[in-house]
Amino acid sequence: MTVAVLFARADSNYKALAGVDVWDAERDARRWPGGGPLVAHPPCRAWGRLRHFARPRPDEKALGLWAADQVRKWGGVLEHPAGSTLWDAAGLPKPGQRDKWGGWTLAAPQKWWGHKAEKATWFYVVGCAPGDVPALPYVMGEAAYVVQSRKRTDHRPHITKSEREHTPPELAAWLVELARRCMTSNAQSHRTSRASGEGPVE
Repeated sequence: MTVAVLFARADSNYKALAGVDVWDAERDARRWPGGGPLVAHPPCRAWGRLRHFARPRPDEKALGLWAADQVRKWGGVLEHPAGSTLWDAAGLPKPGQRDKWGGWTLAAPQKWWGHKAEKATWFYVVGCAPGDVPALPYVMGEAAYVVQSRKRTDHRPHITKSEREHTPPELAAWLVELARRCMTSNAQSHRTSRASGEGPVE
């Protein structure tokens, strides 16, 4: 099953994976026609902790809401920084809750998948139960780097802008496998209609 990856970097690690349809800025994720599970990385600077200092494009904030709708329709996972205000704006469930689409949120640090910094992250998942996700690679201990120091006594080096934006290869592979396990009724109907030659179902 092909998995769509929306809002990827031009040099994304996803492009090295098989069975992945990557949509970067050049392709424009908003043109994705739907039809199957996805991994969504909508721009987060308008939704994050430092959003008051950000200067997003006029249309950028709406991409998060659009991405949440696509995950709810087709199944898959949306990734954003922990505490993203997109959760309240889109009515996404906080960790430990569920929404009417059966969606739920996994809170995990990207350090588990090889990121140099802790990078606390929320993953909104639709179409896959918590017990059916791929194995989580728990990693104990403190990360060697930080995204941005919050304490003057923390002298760990900062990661670069590129390192903040890249999805680590191990996490990219894990998210694609997770999305492959996600299936909504819309995606199932679409696959059935294509197999029978009836064409896409909207």
